[in-house]
Amino acid sequence: MTYQRPKGTADILPGDSDLWQYVESTARNVFARYRYQEVRTPIFESADVFSRTSGETSDVVSKEMYVFEDKGGRQMALRPEGTAGVVRAYIENKLYGPEYGKPYKVYYMGPMFRYERPQSGRQRQFHQIGVEAFGSDSPLLDAETIALARELLTSFGAKNLRFEINSLGDPESRKNFHKALVDYLTPFKDELSEDSKIRLEKNPLRILDSKDKHDQEIVKDAPSILDYLTPEAQAHFDQAKQALDAIGIDYVVNSTMVRGLDYYNHTIFEVMSDDPAFGGGYTTILAGGRYNGLAEELGGPATPGVGFGMGVERLLLLLAGKEVSHPLDSYIVAIGSDAQTAALQLATDIRKQGGSVDLDFMDRKAKAQFKSANKENAQLVITLGEKELAAGTANVKNMTSGEQTEVQQSALRTDFAGVQKRMLND
Repeated sequence: MTYQRPKGTADILPGDSDLWQYVESTARNVFARYRYQEVRTPIFESADVFSRTSGETSDVVSKEMYVFEDKGGRQMALRPEGTAGVVRAYIENKLYGPEYGKPYKVYYMGPMFRYERPQSGRQRQFHQIGVEAFGSDSPLLDAETIALARELLTSFGAKNLRFEINSLGDPESRKNFHKALVDYLTPFKDELSEDSKIRLEKNPLRILDSKDKHDQEIVKDAPSILDYLTPEAQAHFDQAKQALDAIGIDYVVNSTMVRGLDYYNHTIFEVMSDDPAFGGGYTTILAGGRYNGLAEELGGPATPGVGFGMGVERLLLLLAGKEVSHPLDSYIVAIGSDAQTAALQLATDIRKQGGSVDLDFMDRKAKAQFKSANKENAQLVITLGEKELAAGTANVKNMTSGEQTEVQQSALRTDFAGVQKRMLND
């Protein structure tokens, strides 16, 4: 029987994994400049962590979440997104105490799981990189979070970015808009998709996010939440926009944007690109917003929060063709069985000094070993044979210039960096 990976998953092989490591290290460097620290949460949680926060009527919970019963009879779920688990960890570990700074800034990286139709840049096991900042209700933090999103994406060479923002207001704004939206949609009830008929009763705001084409036609003339913002919510949104103006981020206000999860309020945003890698048209590669009230949903104290998530697979479409090199400092060519053991000893000593080394384990002739050194772009080739073993030396060749010289093995064992510098400078 031949086994294959599950549908909607991928094997990240050597070569490809170099690019993943590049993405992760680049993100870590950017986050450090904004004083974010890494948090790692479990891949599975109580299903309630996600259903209480994302909303029972969201597609994530109602259609896409991988739910299973463990051997203790508990309903568990593979995490479909990163924020809820991070909020749970924030509460459980009491990271809101006075000894912690505010805002409390963390980032995460890792796999997420949603049962949906696999397509380019979207898998059933996919990967997200995201940030969360807890403890501040400042609209300036909303703007800084969007600035962080811009710096992260531009650090990967992303161009033609489009920033769309909206406000979902505070609870009173949502309440007033809820009534207006229901009043507008009720006459269309029989025309709505089956999902939207359910949402009309449970969460009409979700209908604005419907993928059904006829639903989209209906909501095109729906009232705008921006017309129902309380003075406080309007002031928050105005200050966030003023801050974005001040730091030079161009944006478009999209009053129909609601995001796919129920926990968002106040400022929300999506960052899109029309790069040809996405096949034409603007595609969202990063999104997020503010979620005041989410901590309370999970039994914590009132804690404002804001953050975003970025799909790594989608980002990698932008980086297609990029090569990440790992220079090989040296390749040791061993001629004869005695030299093979000596080569392994020398390689071990060079690696202890921080140098990268490769050598042959297939008992091949010297010519084949030199071909491997060329293929791996080794800077230096160190040759050990009977003559070198007897003299305690090694033949070291600069593979770029072709220059070669005899070097004491003791020098390579104790000062490889010095030998490398002299050889490459020559």
